Amino acid sequence: MKDSVWLCDTTLRDGEQTPGVAFRFKEKARIATCLAEAGIDEIEIGVPSVGADEMEIIKGLVDLRLPVRLATWNRTSKEDLEASFRTGVGAVSICIPVSDQHIERKLRKSRTWAMDSMGEAVELAKKEGKYVCVGFEDASRADVDFMIKMAKVAEGLRADRIRLADTLGILDPLELARRFAPLPQRTALPLEFHAHNDLGMATANALTALRIGFKAVSVTVGGLGERAGNAPLEEISVAIHHILQRPTAFDIQKVNDISLLVSDITQREVPRSKPVVGSDVFTHTSAVHLDGIRKDVENYQPFPPESISRKHSMVFGKYSGIKELVRLLEEERVPYTQDQLTELLIRVRLHSSIKKIPLQAEDVLSLARSLNQLRNA
Repeated sequence: MKDSVWLCDTTLRDGEQTPGVAFRFKEKARIATCLAEAGIDEIEIGVPSVGADEMEIIKGLVDLRLPVRLATWNRTSKEDLEASFRTGVGAVSICIPVSDQHIERKLRKSRTWAMDSMGEAVELAKKEGKYVCVGFEDASRADVDFMIKMAKVAEGLRADRIRLADTLGILDPLELARRFAPLPQRTALPLEFHAHNDLGMATANALTALRIGFKAVSVTVGGLGERAGNAPLEEISVAIHHILQRPTAFDIQKVNDISLLVSDITQREVPRSKPVVGSDVFTHTSAVHLDGIRKDVENYQPFPPESISRKHSMVFGKYSGIKELVRLLEEERVPYTQDQLTELLIRVRLHSSIKKIPLQAEDVLSLARSLNQLRNA
């Protein structure tokens, strides 16, 4: 579909650059299989130049013959690319710095070198029949006219896609739109945006890139990645569906299962308030919110939880009201007096303040029954 968005997952490559995260073959295979079954468009599965062990893992993933494009990450060096070719992978991502900061201050090279190096790498990969994504590293600090020239060269060499990386996570949506809006009109190649989350704007920036004409976005499960991480798959996929209302091949019903799988493998607990997949994101405790939801769920619902296999829930705490206590007690046929109801509300608020956790219905009922026992004593 013309308006569809491609989701390019790099959990197994950029996500593995998270401090303390390293995947074994079976773990990569489980994650890749789940992503493929959910309809992800592409999975970047590793960096062959890391060494023989990594190459064997990548070969093993290729041998699974998953119904998804598998790619490796490479510098422009012949050695990197030949290592990728030996794995049998069908696609290669070729990274080339495009900012003067990186070209001159990191690599001690020139723009001419960057242009020639990219060209040679793309030519080599296309001769091998590979799908080629050219990654413009540090694009957020690069000269736009230079990037357009680089894109034109890549296009002439039959590259398949260009990825622009906000490597330091320093863009905001308005600046991204100002800088990159001309690019989709200046190249026939589909553009991908690779966001980093150093200032908490990865999701907003990725959506902005799609709004100005980019075709694809890089994602990782849970936002795993270097430093503050990348754009989270769960946030991006759900926002594309519900906010941009554009189609993807990805089944958002599966985001929770994928999130829990990666959380279990990496031993990194999903924060309770994590957008989309956190345990609290559809949990309500405020009396005002609960009253609003009972009248019309749209009052306090950003999107239907059922669309991602979730549902609303209610807990009790400091901001609970009498009305919700009455509803619970009557549903459970627990007798009460007005004085007991007032005392119960006081105890609910006190317990939530002391325990620092929300009270479940069972906790409130236990408090109510203890008050009844005191009355009958």
